[in-house]
Amino acid sequence: MPARPQFDQDQRRARLARRHRLAPGTRAEHAEQAVAALVAVHATDAATVFLAVSARLATPGTADTERALYEDGTVLRRHGMRNTLFAIPAGLAPVLYASTTAKVAARERTRLLKDFAASGRDAAWTAEAEAAVHAALADAPTGLTGSQLGDLVPQLREKLDYGVGTSYQAEQPVSMRMLRLLGMEGSMVRRRPVGSWTSSQHRWAPGPPVPAAPSAAERSAAQAELARQWLASYGPATEDDLVWWTGWGVREVRAALTACGAVDVALSGPDTAADTGVALPDDLDPVAAPAPWAALLPALDPTAMGWKHRDWYLSPADRPHLVDRTGNIGPTVWWDGRIVGGWAQRRDGEILFELLADPGAEAREAIAAEAAALRTVLAEIRVTPRFRTPLERRLTS
Repeated sequence: MPARPQFDQDQRRARLARRHRLAPGTRAEHAEQAVAALVAVHATDAATVFLAVSARLATPGTADTERALYEDGTVLRRHGMRNTLFAIPAGLAPVLYASTTAKVAARERTRLLKDFAASGRDAAWTAEAEAAVHAALADAPTGLTGSQLGDLVPQLREKLDYGVGTSYQAEQPVSMRMLRLLGMEGSMVRRRPVGSWTSSQHRWAPGPPVPAAPSAAERSAAQAELARQWLASYGPATEDDLVWWTGWGVREVRAALTACGAVDVALSGPDTAADTGVALPDDLDPVAAPAPWAALLPALDPTAMGWKHRDWYLSPADRPHLVDRTGNIGPTVWWDGRIVGGWAQRRDGEILFELLADPGAEAREAIAAEAAALRTVLAEIRVTPRFRTPLERRLTS
């Protein structure tokens, strides 16, 4: 039996640097190229999309991302993996919906109808409220905020009890559940927010017709394609990594990997739980190591969050400083393929960073230059991550 292709940690870091457009000479000219290189960019925190893209542009900034999101519609916000909001290339939307979103949205609709019924709101009431929302949006070409929709659709302002009889019982506005579901299904979409690009108060606008539920064959084909794209950007990686990234079941992941022709490879490193991986069959040749590089990446950046097994770029000793209690990674400082520290922005706009190990004089100088460049990009904007980590809090205390 022929030996499996082997990838050491340096080879994986070289691929990360080049394919995620972080290495010198690989930066993108436009936002669409940066987003496509990452497959999907976390959008739970509004600032993440803009700062993640800016870090990968030849000319850093946020204007091109605003163009792609709000003028050209070439980058879209969609619910996807792990029931999380992402920014994706527009061309990926059908694949994402068929592979992931349709199933999650159907489950969410079933849950919503059940909870509404428990509060005396039957399916007819729900349908009437949805129709009112769509009618209001049809009369507002520039979009409406959730608050404005509540003024026009009184049903949205009603309250319902959630989780009755459980430890997490709470009162929720109807708008929280309904608008989230309609956005997940895609019948309404997020447009330019109120205020700056860091705002999470988006205007809602009518979306395209919601696709029919995918057949089993269509779902499988879409999962194979999403797995292929992810491996092209993040591979080689482990099966566990893809299970974590997609939120699919193990069987679905294994079927998708088989369908896209993934082959087994050996991964060297300290994490023995991650010593067997997969890669695309035409992606087994070595990649040249780039010149050393530095980057300051935002909280939830796709590169930092791209794998479940992270020891090859994040020291286990540093995790308590950079990861919150639920596993969200905060703002990180990178040097040559490794996370070496974290950063934060003070109220006066200054960018502070803390190195958790000394990477050397060349690295310190390059990191300081990246911090200065980020300060210029942010200008008068102030960024506080939605999910705050111990190091970020320490730097801003």
